[in-house]
Amino acid sequence: MKPTLIVMLKVPRPGRVKTRLGREIGMTAAAWWFRHQTRRLLRRVVDPRWQVVLAVAPDVEGLESRVWPTDLPRWAQGRGDLGRRMVRMLRQAPPGPVCLIGADVPGIDRQRIAEAFAALGHNDMVFGPAPDGGFWLIGAKRGPTLPPRVFDGVRWSTRHALADTRAKLPGKRIGLVATLRDVDTVDDLP
Repeated sequence: MKPTLIVMLKVPRPGRVKTRLGREIGMTAAAWWFRHQTRRLLRRVVDPRWQVVLAVAPDVEGLESRVWPTDLPRWAQGRGDLGRRMVRMLRQAPPGPVCLIGADVPGIDRQRIAEAFAALGHNDMVFGPAPDGGFWLIGAKRGPTLPPRVFDGVRWSTRHALADTRAKLPGKRIGLVATLRDVDTVDDLP
């Protein structure tokens, strides 16, 4: 059974993506950075060992966009907050290991993804922590069995996001992989 890697992304329109970064460098520059970061990321993570799926937003525009590679399947993220959209993507993955990442983490590569899938060999869940208390990756041994309310009450964009999520997973064996930084502000840029 081939693992699935889901990449969460938005169509790179000024004012819709990386708005905190945009307040510092301009919304157009932030959208340009996100578009090119995502292209570089996809080149680094596509691998025959797993299937890559693009979870796109907004739904219609994302499904029709010519910005992303046409050879990768696309799933509409649907409505709801980040947690609802993430759990929906993880639960609709085919049976077997699934990992979900954001597109704004320059340090992600094939090796990091392979480490996460390997960690699922002896854990129910895996997280890639971020230095700010969040996470850049979440993985499940069996995505469709993920609890539907695992992200309810998570304080997103705070130092509590990973701890809040882990607290919703009592009794699960949880592994951690490398800590990587996402880009939210100009100080986070590589």
